[in-house]
Amino acid sequence: MERAVTLETALEVVRRLSPRDKIRLIEQVASDVERELMRARPGPKRSLWGLCADLGPAPSAVEIDQARQEEWSDFPREDL
Repeated sequence: MERAVTLETALEVVRRLSPRDKIRLIEQVASDVERELMRARPGPKRSLWGLCADLGPAPSAVEIDQARQEEWSDFPREDL
């Protein structure tokens, strides 16, 4: 039965490599990781505009001003 390699075990082996072999290892691992990330990458991402498309049109400046006026109309309150 094959034993799983831990990070610590791998680092022990890597530390014994020559500087040149360490560089070659880094290059190889980097290309493997890049390849794995490319495979795992989801399809094209939607823009924020696309994410909000189902929310309908944005409120107008007049509607925003009205809502702001309603919310702040009783500030500061006298009973506090």
